[in-house]
Amino acid sequence: MLVSACLLGLCTRYDGSHARRREVFDALGARTAVAVCPEQLGGMATPRPRVEIRGGDGADVLDGRAAAVDEEGRDVTALMLRGAFQTLGLARISSAREALLKERSPSCGVVAVARGAGERSGRGVAAALLERNGIRLKGFS
Repeated sequence: MLVSACLLGLCTRYDGSHARRREVFDALGARTAVAVCPEQLGGMATPRPRVEIRGGDGADVLDGRAAAVDEEGRDVTALMLRGAFQTLGLARISSAREALLKERSPSCGVVAVARGAGERSGRGVAAALLERNGIRLKGFS
């Protein structure tokens, strides 16, 4: 099972923190976790500038209708896409059928992605790609 690395307690979030959640360990049970951080897998550093999706959600980024832009104004769409495809590769190698992902993340959001100080409904880039490839998603705040 894929799990957002930050939810497991690894300091992979944009600000160098983690988002460890007991509920994630409860949901994982005895299954093996494959920790993923799509943004790191795409080549982004930690810490890194906050990223938001402009013009849609992760599915729109995959379809070329939206872009991922960091708070310094840099287009990081290619890095986000690379990370999403690397994450999918790990899902395939590990035969993962489910992913426990960090809500509000521009990569991992399942129901919502961050948008400036707020949020918008929709999936993150990696979450959208995983879903398109038959991976079941569950989000954790």
